Amino acid sequence: MLQKLRPGLRNLSDRIKHLPRDHRGYPVPWFVYRDVHGVADFRIIGPGKVELAIKRDLCWVCGTKLARHKTFVIGPMCAINRVSAEPPMHKSCATFAATNCPFLTMPRMRRNTNELPPEGYTLEGAQPHNPGAVVVWITRSYTVTPVERGVLFRIGEPEEVRWFANGRAAERGEVIEAMEKGMPVLIDIAQREGEESVRKLMQQIVIARRLIPARGGSNVGEDAA
Repeated sequence: MLQKLRPGLRNLSDRIKHLPRDHRGYPVPWFVYRDVHGVADFRIIGPGKVELAIKRDLCWVCGTKLARHKTFVIGPMCAINRVSAEPPMHKSCATFAATNCPFLTMPRMRRNTNELPPEGYTLEGAQPHNPGAVVVWITRSYTVTPVERGVLFRIGEPEEVRWFANGRAAERGEVIEAMEKGMPVLIDIAQREGEESVRKLMQQIVIARRLIPARGGSNVGEDAA
């Protein structure tokens, strides 16, 4: 028998409603690690889940087959360099994550890395703190790039972007603030790589700023029209 859903959860699609739940009533995403007793640890990834999601084209949240569109939940810096640490999801599953995940909806939330089980792992490039705003990025394409500890996903042109902050549609000012806050990190990396990297980053920033919503958190960039 399923645990009752936690009160106050939003954007509950049928895919989310069919997920197992933990003792608090939170749906347990497909990617989540479980120990030998079946207890879910939301902080880390189950063994082989990234590889399986790629191979079988499965949604990172609900674990069922994806359709033509692929949706990513990324922070402002990733909206600039168009890289995601996580595989794609259904749009409805991504919207659920963006509006309910405590890490994404609580401004001062940081990742807890205490006493992680040795057989579990986190994702390469995962942010250590709440980014201030996140974007649900709907596209039809992505490529997989191997890195030192796994893979990164280079996401394609967006057909639609929807910005969220604190579990609701983000205001324009919130998106700008979040993007400006993270930009020095990208600039510092580019400067250490050389002049060509700085030039490319400046171009990426200009393109990313076109995706900032005029109002209400939703926008389709000029390049994606």
